[in-house]
Amino acid sequence: MITVLVVDDDFMVAGIHARFVEQTPGFSVAGTARTGAEALTMCVDLAPDLVLLDVHLPDMSGLDVLQRLRADGSTVGVVMVTAERDAEAVRTALHGGAMQYLVKPFEYTDFASRMQRVREALTTLPEGAADQATIDRAFGGPASASPALPKGLSAESAQLVADALADGVELSAADCGERVGLSRVSARRYLEYFVDQGLATVRLNYGSAGRPERRYRSVG
Repeated sequence: MITVLVVDDDFMVAGIHARFVEQTPGFSVAGTARTGAEALTMCVDLAPDLVLLDVHLPDMSGLDVLQRLRADGSTVGVVMVTAERDAEAVRTALHGGAMQYLVKPFEYTDFASRMQRVREALTTLPEGAADQATIDRAFGGPASASPALPKGLSAESAQLVADALADGVELSAADCGERVGLSRVSARRYLEYFVDQGLATVRLNYGSAGRPERRYRSVG
């Protein structure tokens, strides 16, 4: 479980982002901060794995918070979540080691897809030497060539569904859709695609009445 510190001076926005975090498989909220000073203190006290960091804070810029964290030797993951679109701010975040830069407002599906990329980067590297494919995944690049998705399916949503299946549980299309923020019909299209690719299996669950429910599980 990746623990997350949410930093935003608007308590309503912070609450929304916290709910998004809790809704995303593999993530949990460690705490929330409304100022840069609070964020720096809570990074020390709570030792989160990841910080969702706004640029516009009442006491200092979130970019200053990022620079202070790095100057203090912190390697905590940082995702900028902000309405700031200035190219110089984006460059500063990039040079400071921010893993993602997400511009407000955004939908949950966009948030979740980026968080899963962050999760991959934070968890993919083993101890010791890593091969090129593993390094590519950690840096957000392709690990290997993959077949093109059918028309109407996106790589981001496919990754969300794959991550949901990777938890090792058996899911219906409705279960999967609820986990990743897709409709039941859309989730089923991705699940059936994975079955066609040999990456998942499907089992018919016969209830007391009505059509049997299709239940999906990852292969391997």
